[in-house]
Amino acid sequence: MKDFEKNGILSQKDLVLPTKNHLKKGVVISECIQDIPCNPCVDSCPVSAISMKDINSIPVIDYELCITCGKCVGVCPGLALFLIKTTDEKGYVTIPYEFLPIPIKDQIVDVLDREGKKIGVGVVKKVKKTGRTFIVTVEIEKQQVMDVRNIRIN
Repeated sequence: MKDFEKNGILSQKDLVLPTKNHLKKGVVISECIQDIPCNPCVDSCPVSAISMKDINSIPVIDYELCITCGKCVGVCPGLALFLIKTTDEKGYVTIPYEFLPIPIKDQIVDVLDREGKKIGVGVVKKVKKTGRTFIVTVEIEKQQVMDVRNIRIN
């Protein structure tokens, strides 16, 4: 049994991680772990960067093909897809966000890890509505891109 099956929390060792070059380009990362019938991420990807063996498999991301359009982030019913990107100085994480109030551009927010614990602060850079889900891009410390998975408005 994997750790997340016991405690409900993923860690980086449970994920297929992108390379540093992929992070500089920007890619979507999947934290989907359930073998259930679901594939809106596959159907939403305009470049076929997301695939599945069958409808019950977890999605596999081809980091070379991903164009970070974010369409998959907004359609995932499990809120399990995130866009991540790094520059020389900063990191950017785009998350699905289904809480009120909706953050606004340039707002300072708490950034949270997978357990919901505050691990720093970030600045909202973009807010976009995709269907019923907002996707929010937050500028954070570069080393946090693989840890930040939610925000809290102060």
